[in-house]
Amino acid sequence: MVEGGEQGREQSAEGAGLLEARGVHVRAGQTLAVRGVDATFRTGEFAAIIGPNGAGKSTLLRALLGLSGLEAGEVRLNGRPLRTWNRAERSRRLAYLAQSEPLPPETRVRDVVTLGRGAGEWRWGLLPTRPWSEADEEAVNRALDRTDTRRFEDRRVSELSGGEGQRVALARALAAGPELLLLDEPTNHLDLAYTLDLMRSLRREVEAGLGVIAVLHDLNLAARADRLLLLSRGEVLATGTPAEVLTPEHIAAAYGVRVDVTEQAGRPLVIPAD
Repeated sequence: MVEGGEQGREQSAEGAGLLEARGVHVRAGQTLAVRGVDATFRTGEFAAIIGPNGAGKSTLLRALLGLSGLEAGEVRLNGRPLRTWNRAERSRRLAYLAQSEPLPPETRVRDVVTLGRGAGEWRWGLLPTRPWSEADEEAVNRALDRTDTRRFEDRRVSELSGGEGQRVALARALAAGPELLLLDEPTNHLDLAYTLDLMRSLRREVEAGLGVIAVLHDLNLAARADRLLLLSRGEVLATGTPAEVLTPEHIAAAYGVRVDVTEQAGRPLVIPAD
């Protein structure tokens, strides 16, 4: 696991790219959806959160972002309680990509990506929080290049396919220069080609120093991650490498199904046994 990030990625005074959950409990309505979760996520690592429906995956992700109140426990970012970071500080270090990212349909792709800089209001004729800078322009160009979206930067969002729109949403998140990128089922509604394309893009970002935390349903897709966190009924059932977590015993305990697990291209391959 790598500490730090790519050159130009912002670093905090406390040390970069470390997000920790310590004894986290989160209530969703009347239900304690997440119970006693301990987990650590770092830059330079692709971590996937897996588990059956209702296991608490998305609830945990929202807690890691500071979007859900905690019943107990603590989330820490770079050694500091997450609640002590203001919104601007937090957004410079943590970027979020939702399941179905809403994008303004009649807006140019490039203008959407500028919003990731936090100074995007300048583009819309609103009162800017700070002047648009050369560094902002470079970050937007870099995000467009890294997601292969520069070739249609002048098109409107309404003209894009679902996969292209998801790449634009990723570019907007990357333009912020975060230390950690959190994604909630990012491959939902994508076909196989776009799914694999997105996973390759995320892997390139991890190799450049970004930390990725993704909620994934597809276990064979999750096998491409560096580390897995398997939730069952709101609790951590197993954590470790894909080979350590994706075992018939763990899958039976979490999902209630029988599977066979083989190896393909150095990764576990989960096959239903029934």
